[in-house]
Amino acid sequence: MSRILAIDYGRKRTGIAVTDPMQIIANGLTTVSTHQLMDFLLNYIKQESVERIIIGHPKQMNNEDSENMKNIIPFMNRLKKLLPDMPVELVDERFTSVLAHQAMLAGGLKKKDRQNKALVDEISATIILQSYLESKKY
Repeated sequence: MSRILAIDYGRKRTGIAVTDPMQIIANGLTTVSTHQLMDFLLNYIKQESVERIIIGHPKQMNNEDSENMKNIIPFMNRLKKLLPDMPVELVDERFTSVLAHQAMLAGGLKKKDRQNKALVDEISATIILQSYLESKKY
């Protein structure tokens, strides 16, 4: 089997998570500068077998797209153009940053570590991926 890769897209930084090849466990991979994201993804996909890419869909509480969607759509279009055979899906990412902070607290991370925005982005991507995996079980 192949991995599933998840992206928590941000204007400055983007968190990335992947599954194991059996698609059972979601793990944080890294956080990259958003302007280096496409190069990172293309290199990663050359080295690892990736089945699909999941992108966090930023929504407001009223279910409308949030402001960041205007940045995600051009990124998705470029991704689909460069990787035409790769399925790309959006997954609701509401509350992932809150859940990431809660996970960091529960994990006993010190305040300084919890303020690491790159780590929050990576954990958020992991939460997006885990919610995707759980939605596919049923």
